[in-house]
Amino acid sequence: MNRPYNFSAGPAAMPAEVLQQAAADMMDWQGSGMGVMEMSHRGKEFMSIIAQAETDLRELLAVPAHFRTLFMQGGGLAENAIVPLNLSRGGVVDFVVTGSWSQKSFKEARKYGQPHLAASNEADAHTTLPAPSAWQLSSDAHYVHLCSNETIHGVETHELPDLKALGSDAPLVIDFSSHVASRSVDWSRVGLAFGGAQKNLGPAGLTLVVVREDLLGHALSICPSAFDYKTVADNGSMYNTPPTYAIYMAGLTFQWLKRQREGSLSGVAAMERRNMAKAALLYDFIDHSQLYLNKVAKDCRSRMNIPFFLRDETRNDAFLAGAQARGLLQLKGHKSVGGMRASLYNAMPLAGVQALVTYMREFEQTQA
Repeated sequence: MNRPYNFSAGPAAMPAEVLQQAAADMMDWQGSGMGVMEMSHRGKEFMSIIAQAETDLRELLAVPAHFRTLFMQGGGLAENAIVPLNLSRGGVVDFVVTGSWSQKSFKEARKYGQPHLAASNEADAHTTLPAPSAWQLSSDAHYVHLCSNETIHGVETHELPDLKALGSDAPLVIDFSSHVASRSVDWSRVGLAFGGAQKNLGPAGLTLVVVREDLLGHALSICPSAFDYKTVADNGSMYNTPPTYAIYMAGLTFQWLKRQREGSLSGVAAMERRNMAKAALLYDFIDHSQLYLNKVAKDCRSRMNIPFFLRDETRNDAFLAGAQARGLLQLKGHKSVGGMRASLYNAMPLAGVQALVTYMREFEQTQA
């Protein structure tokens, strides 16, 4: 079966092998007589699924032993509340605003603490990144929030800041929803990372939280028990009924990621090399085109989400219609910024980017 290439920003395309395995398991998971959606979350069958998923995830992301991995619900938007409920202690929290998602995080945190704007790229229309050396960090911040990849504006922080070198003892919190498992994470610089699964790890419904153990146990009294990280950790992500099918699907994706090879590299390292090649192919074409334009500074361009514009936007509808006819789906940009956007998550093969570039070149030639 020849599937179209789906460039959706999320929920996003999933690996064909994962979907095929899920289809095979739909009615009967490994001879149990039950599909995963029908299982008790406390039965031995699902307990084995979640245990394997956590083991594979920790291996893939090289999560240190003093971090806990939590499977939660609510997505990144809910974490904008859950993080300050757990870590702010009602006090000062520093925010680096680099696009729409960190703006949402900053606004939500006002309900639970005292967010301080340490840096922003709003004056540059979210097309650059403020240098860490210029951040105005608070001396009493309980954490520093950074969205390390802005899905809408296509800005990515490729090297996480060393807060200690910047004079801050606060833990760094990163929203890595749209680049998780696409590159390695320097856990020595991170206190907590969170992300929705629906871009690189699986279907919507599952949220991943990786949190340093010393940050557990500080939730505000108003924090719901199901959102208290310590409660979730103490109960093995089973305090409430977890998103069982989404965890199962993510587990299959983790296994798929572990099987990936690129030269001598495997797993996330292989995906990072592959993702760099995919992004470079598309950016290079755009940069040498007379019709297309990417506005993001070259040193902070996202590998996962590539927004671009037609210099003559009266041609947008024709471009999208032609792409749809070619099996190139979900290329319309976010409504807040317009234009186009190609999301190149792990499940997008190089062939998909090559097909997109071929179409973009042919479309440009017909418009000359």
